[in-house]
Amino acid sequence: MTSSTLFDDPDVDPPSSRARSVGPGDRHRDPERDGVAGFDDDLEAGEPLTLPTGPGVQRSFDDLGRPLHEVPFVVIDFETTGGSPQDCMITEIGAVKLQGGACLGTMQTLVNPGQAMPPEITVLTGITEAMVMPAPRIEAVLPTLLEFMGDAVVVGHNVRFDLAFLNAACERAGYARRAGPSVDTCALARRLVRDEVPNCRLGTLARQFRLGHTPNHRALDDALATGDLLHVLLERAAGLGVMGLDDLLTLPRMGGHEQAAKLRMTTTLPRAPGVYAFRDRTGRVLYVGKATNLRSRVRSYFSSDTRRKIGQLLRETHRIDHAVCTSPLEAAVREIRLIHRHQPRFNRQSKTWDRYAYVKLTLAEAFPRLTVVRQAKDDGALYVGPLPSSAFAKQVVEAIESVVPLRRCTQRIGARFVTRDSPCAPAQLGVASCPCAATITEQAYRELVARTVRGLTREPEVLLSPLRHRMVALAAAERFEEAADVRDRARALAVALRRQRRLDAVRDAGRLVITFGGSGGASFEGGRLVQAWAGDQLPLDLDLEPEMTPVTVPTSGGLGPRDGLGPRGGPGPTSAPGAGDGPVEPGDDRGDDPAMATVSTPDGPVVVQGRLHLSCHPELTPSVGNVPVARERADELLCVASWLEQRAASVRVLHCDAGLAEPLRRIATFEPVRRRGPAADPAR
Repeated sequence: MTSSTLFDDPDVDPPSSRARSVGPGDRHRDPERDGVAGFDDDLEAGEPLTLPTGPGVQRSFDDLGRPLHEVPFVVIDFETTGGSPQDCMITEIGAVKLQGGACLGTMQTLVNPGQAMPPEITVLTGITEAMVMPAPRIEAVLPTLLEFMGDAVVVGHNVRFDLAFLNAACERAGYARRAGPSVDTCALARRLVRDEVPNCRLGTLARQFRLGHTPNHRALDDALATGDLLHVLLERAAGLGVMGLDDLLTLPRMGGHEQAAKLRMTTTLPRAPGVYAFRDRTGRVLYVGKATNLRSRVRSYFSSDTRRKIGQLLRETHRIDHAVCTSPLEAAVREIRLIHRHQPRFNRQSKTWDRYAYVKLTLAEAFPRLTVVRQAKDDGALYVGPLPSSAFAKQVVEAIESVVPLRRCTQRIGARFVTRDSPCAPAQLGVASCPCAATITEQAYRELVARTVRGLTREPEVLLSPLRHRMVALAAAERFEEAADVRDRARALAVALRRQRRLDAVRDAGRLVITFGGSGGASFEGGRLVQAWAGDQLPLDLDLEPEMTPVTVPTSGGLGPRDGLGPRGGPGPTSAPGAGDGPVEPGDDRGDDPAMATVSTPDGPVVVQGRLHLSCHPELTPSVGNVPVARERADELLCVASWLEQRAASVRVLHCDAGLAEPLRRIATFEPVRRRGPAADPAR
């Protein structure tokens, strides 16, 4: 296999003396947030990492977006009777169509505004009433103008002003408003050359850069000058890695960033799914993220991402590495594995797995009890988890103990145990059993334990239904604080049981091979993603950490020592894997959603109508005493399960060792619901 390593270098005056005060405000798009363990946030010092080339990862023109030299631009400029598009009218139109640095055509015409020309406008532009009187009205000119503009990207110096008048004229004439992208050369100039000029007026910029045309407050001359300015600014923007239309449209928000010079590090980023890592000067990873569009996501840190620590992150960043993935699923899994391995300082999510806890029912004891533990062992106990924290696990224990009066003391009760003279305090309050005081028989206690096991495994309503009834009764009695406490406990228990279903289901599914999106696919073993492919790409083994392609500033002086990330796996089989393919490696997953799904059975694949809930039938529930999912694997399992759940309708199962379908009945959420009408059952 051949491989390659990629490197790359790392307020103003009004824009015009004409009245330009109208137009919609700037609209900022917040990029999708990079989530962890689902869908929208490290490595050690290392030398350049290699990324295998091939049909699935080789960059193409599509990766670059629409190259700017292929984009048609139409520069427009209007002279008007004033600044309000509702009350004032267009008096002259100038338009220039450009592509690839060449002028494809021009359009110029005077327009009869249908109202008197203000003297100050005549003084400014030189357009008199005698000049516009024989000119056509805007309704007659619009069809020709719109045809000339076509689907080109609109450009203007303070383009909002011109678009506001154009859209107002279209509405009055019965045409649709102009949609599509637009470029404001005034905003670009503020970001790219503001330090070189006293202001960003078109005339000032024309003199500074010695443009081929001089603006004089006449529409066509101003449009031609704006076109010249556009070409100058595009040359400047190329130094910041602006090669495609999408880069150009977001540049006005990026160029003013204090770390804008580091935009060069994003030049080679593809527009494809993948993972990225910010590194500091020593090569240590500061932050790991995933994206469906690597280039757009990473560049957004220089514009619309205003989170508190982003400025500090960018100041410390000296290199940005990336790895292209076959799908967002692979990117999400790789992100979690990298965060778990390297614990980057600026990541918050997916770093708390070492604080996960379990609820343990000590079935090995004569009188089992509930407890919260950090580590799970193969000791015959029934575990629920891992759960997000010890506090959450304690809330789950409280919910169970409020329904089933298990003992709460911590003493071991064996053959030589001496009974107490009186019951413990919880037993005296009637909320717990007290076998240590011989107040309950072993048989009666065994029934309590069996009820608890059923509620935690096959019949959640055994535990949730009493909590629901108690909550409704307390609310009816207007004891709302107590009802809220019961609701919170029930919600914690329901979340824990749903989480457990997902973890157990994807782990117990065994070997799973799926296809999605018509050409993509993935293979799992025990829930862990072990192979992924897209289109005609050869399946890539994911048993090792991904290679990251480095992007650096030229003055970096080289890259640090190797960070220890293993090479991406070999090419694998020569065709997309299906039932009966070669061996894969162990791992984890989860899911839930309506679908027509193909499920493996002993008699072969069967299409079933229902939900592709990746939780088990009762007969598939792991037997009591099985070791639960390890804490370090939980995030990956839940990530994969969430992805499968969200795309259940489009996923086709080619092979599965165990069942993936379950009854349609779902576990209640107990989430508080804001209702405008009469209150109903507080539990959904």
